[in-house]
Amino acid sequence: MPDRVVVITGASGGIGAALAETLARRGDSLALIARREHALREVAARCGDRTHAIVADVTLRDEVRRAVDDTLDRFGRIDVWVNNVGQGISRAPSQLTDDDIDDMMRLNVKSALYGMQEVLPHFLSRRTGHVINVSSMLGRVPYVADRSAYSGAKHFLNALTATFRAEVQQTCPDIQFSLVSPGVVRTEFGLNARHGGPDSRPMPDSQSAEEVAAVVADLVESRRPDVYTRKGAHERVVGYYASLAGDP
Repeated sequence: MPDRVVVITGASGGIGAALAETLARRGDSLALIARREHALREVAARCGDRTHAIVADVTLRDEVRRAVDDTLDRFGRIDVWVNNVGQGISRAPSQLTDDDIDDMMRLNVKSALYGMQEVLPHFLSRRTGHVINVSSMLGRVPYVADRSAYSGAKHFLNALTATFRAEVQQTCPDIQFSLVSPGVVRTEFGLNARHGGPDSRPMPDSQSAEEVAAVVADLVESRRPDVYTRKGAHERVVGYYASLAGDP
């Protein structure tokens, strides 16, 4: 496998940290981005000498731009950019506030938008590159009412990924934009949701962060446009919408 330079946002824990360790084991060079400096540097230390830690808040465009420049200064190029930052919410749709919506968009959509927009000039200059956006099954099927604003933000991210791909590939077909849709993952995601939430780790039918990371690592190789992290997930999505469809 070729040596790649991979940028991972939200790399201080959960899926991001597991992906960093997975890619480090196979020899990729890594730029890891997160706000929590101590946790980020612990992950970077586990990943070895070919890893560069960047403390930044990717919900701020200027900090994303700085992270791009910092990575290019260190490695000379970027091959893959993984947008992995996100946060859930626990609030019924009838109770949502302006701040709830703004936070979900800032964390789940704008963080990815800034990454895509700021790395794109570099990819265009090389006429190749790969963006991977980590979404959610809730971005496919809105079946948890208390996650309504999160689900809506991930639906937005899915559409943004597809339309970015359609735009850019008109002139640069070797620049790929991929989407990953995990289900419940055994991390602190649930506990860290806005307004709190149930612990994701003991939930039934969940996956480990390492299992999801393995799917994302394979995606770096395959460059497929759209993947799920569990067998049967695609069929579940198709079945949900089929159950809602009426006669034409």
